[in-house]
Amino acid sequence: MNPSVRSLAEVVSCLSGYDPDAVPVADAQRIIADFITPIDCIEQLALRSALGRVLARDIISPIDVPSHDNSAMDGYALRSADLGDAAVTLAVAGTAYAGRAHAGSVAPGQCVRIMTGAVMPPECDTVIPQEFTLHATQLHITVPAGAVRSGDNRRFRGEDLRIGQAALCKGRILRPADLGLLASLGIAEVPVQRRLRVAFFSTGDELRSIGQPLDEGCVYDSNRYTLHGMLTRLGCDLIDMGVVKDDPDSLEAALRHACENADAIITSGGVSVGAADYTRDIMARLGDVSFWKIGMRPGRPMAFGQISSNGQSAFLFGLPGNPVAVMVTFYFFARQALLHMMGADASAPPLMRARSTAAIRKKPGRTEYQRGILSTDSDGCQQVRITGAQGSGILRSMVEANCMVVLHDAQGSVAAGDLVDVMLFDGLT
Repeated sequence: MNPSVRSLAEVVSCLSGYDPDAVPVADAQRIIADFITPIDCIEQLALRSALGRVLARDIISPIDVPSHDNSAMDGYALRSADLGDAAVTLAVAGTAYAGRAHAGSVAPGQCVRIMTGAVMPPECDTVIPQEFTLHATQLHITVPAGAVRSGDNRRFRGEDLRIGQAALCKGRILRPADLGLLASLGIAEVPVQRRLRVAFFSTGDELRSIGQPLDEGCVYDSNRYTLHGMLTRLGCDLIDMGVVKDDPDSLEAALRHACENADAIITSGGVSVGAADYTRDIMARLGDVSFWKIGMRPGRPMAFGQISSNGQSAFLFGLPGNPVAVMVTFYFFARQALLHMMGADASAPPLMRARSTAAIRKKPGRTEYQRGILSTDSDGCQQVRITGAQGSGILRSMVEANCMVVLHDAQGSVAAGDLVDVMLFDGLT
């Protein structure tokens, strides 16, 4: 990957009042967005293998869809000029099936029995559903007055897509419906961005991996598993580097290895005020890295930048060590940046409004992310309640939650019944 065109110092110079010890959430998100550059590598994939991948070029329709005027109903194709203010009886001239058009012509006073998707006879412009007809036989039907209007139930050639029109645009994350659309155009292969390679590891002498004995004062490393899950849902190729001990040589070796093999690196732990000085020194020595205290809770300490080793570079996201803080900073900072690196045209997770069932204490001047449970009240309105204790180390609060209550920087305490912004976990890529 090519290094960023601008340094972090140049990016942050565009912000007034920038203070790395008091960075608002919105400013941190803007800095990251302005500094990140997408990868530039395209591969051609068979349609069945393209689900969840990022489209690398616009797909232009090679055909009209549908390729002919056709019926939207099972019924009878007729000439609207034959309709009047009274019921009219029409002779049935034949039948049109999907994939097998009516071969003859349709004279005035005639109609054609037609199936859904069948080609409209050129003389006809309207379809009456069969259930709207009267006295229908193989030879005649009666159309009641006012039962159908001119042009009803007729699908026009190219009304879905015109030849030469963009069917799907570059940057789209391909969904099941997209694969169906591409198949309807006869497209068997699509150009997609290669998968983003992300290396991740946890730091801390107290951390143990699953399967290792849990010594006194030690804890099992949960962060790598939540990161693995979140990165997998994004569709990244993963390099799990395990737990890195708190010593300079191990940390530098891990960062260099990650840098030489990945597009992005995510670490958890080692960036807070209490972390050893060498952690920050090594990260800064290897590249262009800023260390922030973000105006948020949970997840105040964070490092971001780009590091290099042996001619290779990777973007670095140094997340806090507490389990909930890792997830919050990933969702609100790293996720969007990684999607941008993937070339995806993806907006930030949408927020919805819900009424808080109880008061929530908050001081203006920082953004808070409270774990919540969204539900529907007896009137069918959306309501949300906090899961309970909101400590950044209480991972159970994330397990019980189905959403995040977002309390913005300038916002103060919330009273019961107040509307608050909510981000749903369900559907997050």
